[in-house]
Amino acid sequence: MAGRAARLHLTHARVSQVIKQQERKIGAELFYRTSRSVRLTRIGEQLRDELLPLYAGLKDSMRRARLAAQGVTGVLRVGMLPVNAHDLRPYWDAFRARHPQWRLHIQSVRFGETFAPLRRGDIDVMVAWLPVEEPDLTVGPVLFTDHRVLAVSADHELARRTSVSLEMVADFQHPDSSAVPGYWYDSYAPRQTRRGRMIERGPVVQDAEDALIRTSMAEIVTLFPAHVTRYWVRPGIAYLPVKDVGALPYAMVWRSGDTDNELIRSLARVAHDLGSLKG
Repeated sequence: MAGRAARLHLTHARVSQVIKQQERKIGAELFYRTSRSVRLTRIGEQLRDELLPLYAGLKDSMRRARLAAQGVTGVLRVGMLPVNAHDLRPYWDAFRARHPQWRLHIQSVRFGETFAPLRRGDIDVMVAWLPVEEPDLTVGPVLFTDHRVLAVSADHELARRTSVSLEMVADFQHPDSSAVPGYWYDSYAPRQTRRGRMIERGPVVQDAEDALIRTSMAEIVTLFPAHVTRYWVRPGIAYLPVKDVGALPYAMVWRSGDTDNELIRSLARVAHDLGSLKG
């Protein structure tokens, strides 16, 4: 909180004073305060959840006003969970060619954040792997599909093989992402083989970079989409095709309340016209 206060040119004491003033107006505490932590009360969480859409709308209005002053009528912000933005250039180029009056901004999204940037309004569209089963989000066209590979350390006993199966790797520890919102690894890595053998989870990892480091140290093996073999070439890591796991589809996802957004619909039409790029 102190860092945010500094960015707003407010002292910590002033922030505390403003919060207490609001608590008096509401008639209830918004934060639980201890010597070690500060967290929202139930009423504080309710207020936050109800104000977030208003805050996102205000930010969007200010952003559009600034762009209008620059002669730009709109910006579509696309967040990428996969790292292969270059492979999707046909979509980006077609969108820009059809709509030169709009800007297209591509940015990465951390695995551990899942859909938070989308819900906050920091991005308009996310490219994410399926399935996405979130009641407040809409799944649009599939952009591409990708097979799975297993990342292992270069001196791992499996590294000499040309391919592997889930049955073969079930005995080796995989990342445990249960401590990270969204369980990013579990959302695309099976928990058991086709024969019903449990795929063992090992140390907790926070994100893909953490998983790569632990993989290179031979602590774990990690399933990844195949495009990382080109984008994440690392010394000490070998990638092996996994022959008994289906291809992973990646699609456009946006907030259901934004279904009528002209820019989002236009990118969806581009994706539909070009068809999905096969991995």
